[in-house]
Amino acid sequence: MPSNIQVNELSKKFKDITAVDKVSFEVNKSEIFGFLGPNGAGKTTTISMLCTLLKPSAGTALVGGYDIISDPGNVRKEIGIVFQDTTLDERLTARENLTFHGELYGMPRAEIGERADALLTRVGLTARAGDPVAVFSGGMRRRLELARGLMHKPAVLFLDEPTIGLDPQSRRNLWDYARSLRDSEGVTIFLSTHYMDEAEACDRIAVIDYGEIIALDTPDAHKSALGGDVVSVTGPDLEVLSSEIAQTFDIEPRIENEKVEFNIQQGANFIPTLLDKLDQPVDSVSLRHPTLDDVFVSLTGHQIRDGDISTTEKMRNVQRTGFGRRH
Repeated sequence: MPSNIQVNELSKKFKDITAVDKVSFEVNKSEIFGFLGPNGAGKTTTISMLCTLLKPSAGTALVGGYDIISDPGNVRKEIGIVFQDTTLDERLTARENLTFHGELYGMPRAEIGERADALLTRVGLTARAGDPVAVFSGGMRRRLELARGLMHKPAVLFLDEPTIGLDPQSRRNLWDYARSLRDSEGVTIFLSTHYMDEAEACDRIAVIDYGEIIALDTPDAHKSALGGDVVSVTGPDLEVLSSEIAQTFDIEPRIENEKVEFNIQQGANFIPTLLDKLDQPVDSVSLRHPTLDDVFVSLTGHQIRDGDISTTEKMRNVQRTGFGRRH
């Protein structure tokens, strides 16, 4: 399958801090590709390099077939981006925001009007096209951001934590639009997120932590790689209980969310044996299938964290002040 993004050993350093460390991956045409990781993991920094907002410290990348270092102008023609924070002009109407964006990209005036009408219909804002953005809700603004990012018909759409601050219905609507873009227009979507449910909806996921990609596969393959079911056990003393499970059954349990958890094949058949052989008191035992949360914990040794967002904030400031001037 042809690739719309090819990344090879891409790195970014800020003085003595390595924000992105030799990441390599490809994103296929018409794919929803997820970048899963906590705040500060390097997601926004990577997107900023791929969008030509930051110059890499090392490595190379092609976006839409163009080199991000030697041919940034053509890269920008091939991409759209929806930032974490809204960058719409609140003084303009919805239609005026789209029109202005089309003019920045040198689109013919007749095409601008036609494209704006089509996109406003797609995101359900036709009735509010003449209203100033200042009166829009968060969900409406995000839909308009999506329309603006698609105004010039990009081959690749970058969505950097696009659903932060949205209510559940608005999040579902945004995902419906994203899937329809992939299916009807063949747009490649590169999504960064720390929400597991959003990662589940991607075709493939790269798990990134502390600037490194530590796994890349489909959501189902990630979960299957853990093997078996997840058994959760609670009791008065989790440390002692975890130690006994490890010694008795030669497995590696972990303590998460006030539970001792471990992965094992045919968990339902194993639970009676577990209860029969444990000397430590047990309050409860439950069984479930692995989730992407389990995958992340297994790969990194910790759960998704809030983390230090100073690097993320720095990139967002660069994006807000620099992107428009580069068209």
